[in-house]
Amino acid sequence: MSSSETAPGRGTAVVIGGGLAGVVAAWALRGSAERIVVVERDRYPDEPTFRAGVPQGRHAHLVLEAGHRALEEMMPGIKQELSAAGAHQVAVSGDLKWLSSAGWMADYPARLGFLSCTRPVLDKLILDRVRTEPSIEFLEGTDVVGLLGSAGAVTGVKVRERGPKRGSERDAERDPGQNSGRGEVRDIPAALVVDASGRSTSVPKWLAELGCRPVPEERVDAGVAYTSQLFHRPPGVDLGYQAIYLQTKAPDKPRMGVLLPVEGDRWIVSLAGMRGAEPEPGEEGFTKHLAQLRDPGLRDALRDAEPAGEVRGFLPGPGVRRHYERGGPEGLVVVGDAASTFNPVYGQGVTVSLFCAQALRRTALRHGGIGHATARDAQREIAAVSKNAWMMSCAEDVRFAATTGGPSGALIRIQHRFLDRVLAGATRNPEVTEAFHEVLSLVAPPSLFFRPSVLAAVLRS
Repeated sequence: MSSSETAPGRGTAVVIGGGLAGVVAAWALRGSAERIVVVERDRYPDEPTFRAGVPQGRHAHLVLEAGHRALEEMMPGIKQELSAAGAHQVAVSGDLKWLSSAGWMADYPARLGFLSCTRPVLDKLILDRVRTEPSIEFLEGTDVVGLLGSAGAVTGVKVRERGPKRGSERDAERDPGQNSGRGEVRDIPAALVVDASGRSTSVPKWLAELGCRPVPEERVDAGVAYTSQLFHRPPGVDLGYQAIYLQTKAPDKPRMGVLLPVEGDRWIVSLAGMRGAEPEPGEEGFTKHLAQLRDPGLRDALRDAEPAGEVRGFLPGPGVRRHYERGGPEGLVVVGDAASTFNPVYGQGVTVSLFCAQALRRTALRHGGIGHATARDAQREIAAVSKNAWMMSCAEDVRFAATTGGPSGALIRIQHRFLDRVLAGATRNPEVTEAFHEVLSLVAPPSLFFRPSVLAAVLRS
């Protein structure tokens, strides 16, 4: 008799997707599952480099204060490792020059900050830590092509090897047929399946094939598009700050830009526009969009900077929140972008993926394994920990007339008016600024604005 039969609720967990959300979910399950299999369609590069399976990887990424607290809790010492690899700790006031829709944020002695580095460095260090766990194995160069089970429960996955070659994003571009040699489809039975396959998840389609009813979902689409480029920091240049964020201002200024410090004495600059103000492609489009921002500060910072890479574009698609906690089958947990996909301009995605992993670990430890009760409770907690980020993202997106979907009506108009008061206060009153940063850093819920001292400061402002 197998160990999974003698110990109900234990056995094998399969994680679909070996990106950041997937590897931290696998790490969360250590000790609760006897075997954890991460199925990743790419083959990981030996060194930190951009890869085809992370199309958003070439654009600005940060780990919010709540995110790097969660990461350090799950992987003690990882923050120091990231700093040693060149990640920057950027204080939200003093180190960051932030132009909100109401004006420049007031300065104060900030306790909060975010981690800034390129996505490959973040992914590689987290992956290296996860690989130290003997119960976690990786199937690289392998596609999940379907689910096992029925309308009532998912019991595993169907996989197929893609091909023998190991490669980065550049290898895939040189040889698009590198994965043309495909193996036979085989089954991996599992007590728990975790979908961490991101924005392009096929799990809803596979669930339909099993006879499951569609999971309720919300959609909001601001039509955002990105263009990004790396730059060498000019020698001897001191901007007086580490990072700059020029935010959109609804309804008539739908362009934003951000400059973040990354490893190798470089800057990563990402520009974005909502529907109707999308950046045009290439160097020319990047330069044109830069000149159309609300403030010339970012353009001035780059005046003497030499490019350290080519311009790359990205179309993230709509924001989608899938409510698996309301109607998903047994034995399935959905995390990260596969559960809630946000407009990337708010920088919430990495942090929410870490929240999902924490929720998964809490529930697995509470139930002592990876059975159906764990999956149900984990999905409810994941919905709860991602709710505030979704609400804030949607509320901002719908300020733009070209946005489709999202909340509407009198309540959202009242919320907008109140937030406008908060933002106005944050340009003048450090107490309001600090509260705003706590909420935007996902350290505190939006209800913080109604704490008597903060509310009084907002109203005075």
